[in-house]
Amino acid sequence: MDDLASRLISRPQISSDALAAYQGAIERAFGCEVDYGSVIKTFSHTDLEEQRRYSPPSVLKIKKSAVQGDPDMNLVSTSYVEKQNHTVRMHCRRLSRLTNAFSKKRENFEAAISLHYAYYNFCKRHQTIRCTPAMEAGIEKSQWTVADLVETIEGK
Repeated sequence: MDDLASRLISRPQISSDALAAYQGAIERAFGCEVDYGSVIKTFSHTDLEEQRRYSPPSVLKIKKSAVQGDPDMNLVSTSYVEKQNHTVRMHCRRLSRLTNAFSKKRENFEAAISLHYAYYNFCKRHQTIRCTPAMEAGIEKSQWTVADLVETIEGK
């Protein structure tokens, strides 16, 4: 959170689930300069033996609440971060469940995650925006090839 706060120039709106650690981290990093809301989902309790293994329970209700500042409650959502987590898990086998493709060293894990995000943001063309996220954000003028990415990494 401290790293994120140091990179922003405007007041952010942040959404999370109700994990207590988020509230403290957001407050320490942003002070009162944040609009923060949380989403609490209540899930059904079902007999796990009746379901397929790893089937998620049904969501019974969703409660949104303002935690700090004045968040736009229509925008309080965890959908984007949940989708991002899904994408990372699908593209980076080190984060897949029940796999032996884990990193034994933290530096290898960090390098794999960094490589994923660099590829995702600079090389991968996204259908919804018809370009890379870096191009959409105005950071880069053209889509990188994997060779461009490798050359950039080797230059550091």
